[in-house]
Amino acid sequence: MYASQWFLTLFTAKFPLCMVFHIIDLLLCEGLNIIFHVALALLKTSKEDLLQADFEGALKFFRVQLPKRYRAEENARRLMEQACNIKVPTKKLKKYEKEYQTMRESQLQQEDPMDRYKRENRRLQEASMRLEQENDDLAHELVTSKIALRNDLDQAEDKADVLNKELLLTKQRLVETEEEKRKQEEETAQLKEVFRKQLEKAEYEIKKTTAIIAEYKQICSQLSTRLETQQAASKEELEVVKGKMMACKHCSDIFSKEGTLKLAAVSREEQGLELDDEKDSLKKQLREMELELAQTKLQLVEAKCKIQELEHQRGALMNEIQAAKNSWFSKTLNSIKTATGTQPLQPPPATQPPKEST
Repeated sequence: MYASQWFLTLFTAKFPLCMVFHIIDLLLCEGLNIIFHVALALLKTSKEDLLQADFEGALKFFRVQLPKRYRAEENARRLMEQACNIKVPTKKLKKYEKEYQTMRESQLQQEDPMDRYKRENRRLQEASMRLEQENDDLAHELVTSKIALRNDLDQAEDKADVLNKELLLTKQRLVETEEEKRKQEEETAQLKEVFRKQLEKAEYEIKKTTAIIAEYKQICSQLSTRLETQQAASKEELEVVKGKMMACKHCSDIFSKEGTLKLAAVSREEQGLELDDEKDSLKKQLREMELELAQTKLQLVEAKCKIQELEHQRGALMNEIQAAKNSWFSKTLNSIKTATGTQPLQPPPATQPPKEST
């Protein structure tokens, strides 16, 4: 009623797998006798429960309660230790065999053949019904497991389809982002080229302005030197004329009264007029050069303003490019994490825009 199922299935029909693995290991290592040792250990550990139960209770105990007791690995391990330590003497087995044969023969002699056949038929019918029930249970478990596997397979296929769609969308986004990145790189290269030309132009204007200022300073120094030279030459000529006039008696008598002062006053007035004219011309040239210098400075300031504006535009474009890269990267990671069923990553912090120089 119970042991045939144990022996035919190697205890796999009712007992947990952790226990069955130990039994199979011992079977491969020790041989077939370990099956009987395990059965004896089960009976020995269940001795008190079996003695207190009736026939139906004993069958129910073997079918339900006994397998539940060994679901814990610790209980299964202790049972295996007890089974390995069981020793059945051969003499006792032979003695029990002889006693059983003697009892069996006496029962057969005393028992009516018709009753014996009825009893065997009833036992066989019960065994057949039990086997049919077990077969139905196994068939139900098989169908249930197949349905569950089919459902799992359908869910896995649906999930694979969703992941494939997400992958295609991600690839498409990646292509679009790469195209946008390429366009932005081209625009950045063009802006860099424009910045470089504007910078070269500004540097050229600065060099030109510096050269004009240096030339202006050189002209001023030359004019100052020239004015000083002319003044010194005029004084020398005046002294020479005075010396010659004083050397002549007639001229000295004429100019000794008020003529000398008049002539000197006239010459000084003429020299003052010439100097005034020359000063006016120099002042006029100085004003023109100052006006030109102011215009040059104004152009220089305008060039610097243009450079700062271009630098500001460049910084804004770089920030937009960085923000686009970060947003695309975070969206891609979020889509991949969402497809795989995990939490999306936090997007990386945006970089601070560079401070523009005033």
